[in-house]
Amino acid sequence: MASLRLLIEDGKFVDPSGSQVILRGINVAGDAKYPSEPFDQPSQVVDNFFDGDNVSFHKRPFTKDDAHIHFARLKRYGYNTIRYVFTWEAIEAKGPGIYDEEWISHTIEVLRVAKDYGFFVFMDPHQDVWSRYCGGSGAPMWTLYLAGLNPQSFAATEAAIVQNTYPSPADFPKMIWSTNYNRLAAATMFTLFFAGKNFAPKCIVDGVNVQEYLQSHFFNAIEHLAKRIKEAGDILNSVVFGWESMNEPARGLIGFVDLSVIPKEQALKKGTCPTIWQTILTGSGRACEVDTWDMGGLGPYKTGKTLIDPRGESAWLPADYDDSRYEWKRDPGWKLGECLWAQHGLWDPSSDTLLRKDYFATDARTGKAIDYPYFTNNWFMDFYRRYRDMVRTHHPEAVMLCQPPVLELPPSIKGTVDDDPNMVYAPHYYDGITLMTKKWNRTWNVDVLGILRGRYLTPAFGIKIGETAIRNCFRDQLAAMRKEGLDYMGNHPCVLTEFGIPFDMDDKAAYRNGDYTSQSAAMDANHFAVEGSGMEGYALWVYCTNNVHEWGDQWNGEDLSIYSLDDKPLPTSALPRSEAGSLSSKPTSASPPSDDVAVTPTNIKRTLTNPSITTSSGADEISAAALVNSPTMRTTNPELKAHPGYRAAEAYVRPAPVSVVGDITHYAFDLKTCTFNLSLRTSKETTLEKPSVFFLPEFHFPRDSCIVETSGGKWEILTDEGEVQRLRWWHGKGEQSIKIIGTVKRMNGSGEEGQISDGEESGYYDVISNWVGQGCTVM
Repeated sequence: MASLRLLIEDGKFVDPSGSQVILRGINVAGDAKYPSEPFDQPSQVVDNFFDGDNVSFHKRPFTKDDAHIHFARLKRYGYNTIRYVFTWEAIEAKGPGIYDEEWISHTIEVLRVAKDYGFFVFMDPHQDVWSRYCGGSGAPMWTLYLAGLNPQSFAATEAAIVQNTYPSPADFPKMIWSTNYNRLAAATMFTLFFAGKNFAPKCIVDGVNVQEYLQSHFFNAIEHLAKRIKEAGDILNSVVFGWESMNEPARGLIGFVDLSVIPKEQALKKGTCPTIWQTILTGSGRACEVDTWDMGGLGPYKTGKTLIDPRGESAWLPADYDDSRYEWKRDPGWKLGECLWAQHGLWDPSSDTLLRKDYFATDARTGKAIDYPYFTNNWFMDFYRRYRDMVRTHHPEAVMLCQPPVLELPPSIKGTVDDDPNMVYAPHYYDGITLMTKKWNRTWNVDVLGILRGRYLTPAFGIKIGETAIRNCFRDQLAAMRKEGLDYMGNHPCVLTEFGIPFDMDDKAAYRNGDYTSQSAAMDANHFAVEGSGMEGYALWVYCTNNVHEWGDQWNGEDLSIYSLDDKPLPTSALPRSEAGSLSSKPTSASPPSDDVAVTPTNIKRTLTNPSITTSSGADEISAAALVNSPTMRTTNPELKAHPGYRAAEAYVRPAPVSVVGDITHYAFDLKTCTFNLSLRTSKETTLEKPSVFFLPEFHFPRDSCIVETSGGKWEILTDEGEVQRLRWWHGKGEQSIKIIGTVKRMNGSGEEGQISDGEESGYYDVISNWVGQGCTVM
């Protein structure tokens, strides 16, 4: 294996020379959630949806030939890190133990291209609400059959709300997919995966409990990938530095105190909102009248009741179902054709009586009540230890990114054997109000984390008024997350591996009028927060290659991609320039050697440079047009065509430290004034070979017109062959600072604090219980 390019020292990332590195990353790519074959139309309406044994991800996240285009673009945007999205389904779709070697070989080739561009990569085994067939992504379809579930009956029973089986996929309610965490299919699967031995002891297959069967196959599939990457010989450490644990793990039914009521911590209520008991009943073909909810400016509100009537159809496989193609042997005590939970005495199907409403409330092994911290410190950590040990078998130097359940306290492992010096705390955070309503509310927001942690005498004090307060609230929540990692897990870097904003705000108004002001303000607020939190890195959600205005990210109606085929790419300079153009604080006899990896292929500059801000030139536009004009990917609504604007690029293409000689004490970019500030502390002088280096996007900082102020030393601005502009700064010891002022391109909104209307003020207190909890932040 290659030598390490990224190390952890004293809770920070450093390069081999000891300079601090901030991971400025992005998730690549959202396209990895769904197959490439068959894929002859947008994934939301793909044909043969239930033929899950015969899918291929061979072209995910993109082809090897296209990889240069995408990685070069992301490098131009200033990213140095890739959270590489892949799914269990991509490896093992055809059945237990049948691995897709073609996809694995393709993945290795794409990682090699990422290496050519100098990216740091960590691998993300991604899932959302368990599987595509539960309305998300992740696990193969056969895992549902293993549990005795019938995906083709989820629509009638509402065991899951799935866009592909929704009556009108184009009208799929925004973000309703995330309610599936509290519906029968996903809730059952997570319970079996993490705690089947405890709560489903009758579920024995091939002589082991379903928990062991599922986890072993999950681990074995990823181990097979890790082993093949190791055998490639040129990827581990040189490009892949780490592995994240399962994306956004959920506890399923574990810890529910009363199955007949919706727990207070279940904040997400949208569409039909059954209790777990009701979703168990409808899953067995019974009709139930359930509450319905919707999302408004003040959070979820009840809209009435509706009847879910499956007309006798069951979400469970029939007793005579033949699943012999998977070659597993189900124990005779585990019957098909009957609710799994009824078989464990939770309820009586003959009288439809709930017998044990607290069935999941306690751990029978210890007699202790189960809450979120108990789940995290027991079942989640049992899973994480096995995952860590499996990865380290093939990648001993791997940085492990530990991701506990979203918005919950991290595991209490500080000072224990699990306090691994090569570990990262990897939380997620989304502004739930913006995500669920798809509007940027400058007037008010909520300190969700503070309320969850009980930091206010009354929840009403968690309301933040005005855009400045909202931005500071986001920053303070992320800083609190980072501190929790230090307090509970030990001195480890904290990397926010997901955050992002919806681009289809205000019913896609920006796609018609070209005004991305709201998107820019929301994106800037989120970046302001992560920069000010002190976190050691982040990975923005998301980059998608197939995003179009009509279908968004091609998945569940989401539209969070920074790139769209229907938007113009970020422009580069309209003026020609030399390969080694530079601007210095003073003349130097020799430029310091570049620390960037050479960009390939040699013609990539010609491919990516747009001579003007038009959509008629450059291979980016040609490639995009070719895809948009295909009969399967075309945007059909004439109102949703490209308009002026760059999809809020001014907010996410930001200056940032690349490597800093010393410890960063503060850095921030003020978009309104186009000003970048950084302070550091160092005990050594910089050298000609190793200055502090910053990404300085030409979009904001044209080389010939930006102003640089430093506490001392000298600086130089260079542009490499891949159109990446850097500033190198040679400075002295002690406290040092740098300020860079660019050219203001646009402002984010009016700059005025929002005012509260009389109608809004009365409802603020109700917001609190609605917006806190798990549903606001899953992706």
